[in-house]
Amino acid sequence: MLRAVSENQDPTSQVIVVSDGTGETCAAAVRAVMLQFAKPWRMRIFGDIRHPSDVSRVVQQASEAEALLVFSLVDIGVVDALQAEAERQRVTTVDLLGPLIGKVAQHSQAEPRLQPGLLHGFTAEYFQRVEAVEFAVRHDDGANVASLFEADIVLTGASRTSKTPLSMYLAQRGYKTGNVPLVARLEPPKVLLELDRRKVFGLLIDPARLQTVRKERLRTLRWSATPAYTDFEALVREIKRARRLFRARGWRTIDISGRAVEESASRILELYQADPPANARL
Repeated sequence: MLRAVSENQDPTSQVIVVSDGTGETCAAAVRAVMLQFAKPWRMRIFGDIRHPSDVSRVVQQASEAEALLVFSLVDIGVVDALQAEAERQRVTTVDLLGPLIGKVAQHSQAEPRLQPGLLHGFTAEYFQRVEAVEFAVRHDDGANVASLFEADIVLTGASRTSKTPLSMYLAQRGYKTGNVPLVARLEPPKVLLELDRRKVFGLLIDPARLQTVRKERLRTLRWSATPAYTDFEALVREIKRARRLFRARGWRTIDISGRAVEESASRILELYQADPPANARL
């Protein structure tokens, strides 16, 4: 069955990802590569492609969009069908797994199983990720703080500092992540202050960038807000207050200005693993 997921951006170029599983692994590799290019782009993910009959429609869409087609498929029949169709329609393809599988087989002198979907099967790791995502949803934006001590990682910062996207990304990696907003003129929740300092990461952002993000948020949602929400001087004070709190509590900080979610998450995990809290999930 074809399953497509779009990442909505203003595209000038497109990448289509094709996978016999969820497509997460292939998509992550594509994102890592595209971070090297200062160019708008759009990605579409087609998962669960496990039959030769599935490939024609995908290649057709790649052809119509003049897209690069990146695939992570292990079934030889599906790979052959896709490459033949891509050659017929003059679509450029990149085989993400095939060459690596071949090299590993040659080096280890072992035959690969070539079984689709192994990475995202119903393993203990899979259920760990599901549990982590459920935890992140329940503990988003300061909800259910009483059970925040169960988190592996807790993010805090001013409004619109990417707390929710980062929480969900880290949860997809298997880390129970909660996030707590810092609200001007209000004290942080007591539970947050009582957590192991090594669990908590403070998010900072350039005030000018924060002003742009908040204004865009209000415009998109057609909300009204207090003047302080987007006033530059108020934002400077808000960020300074957050920085003082982070320093006083000994929380590690991440400046998300100009960083993609993946970059910020990688830095958080790097710091987390370098000095983990007790009973950390590594």
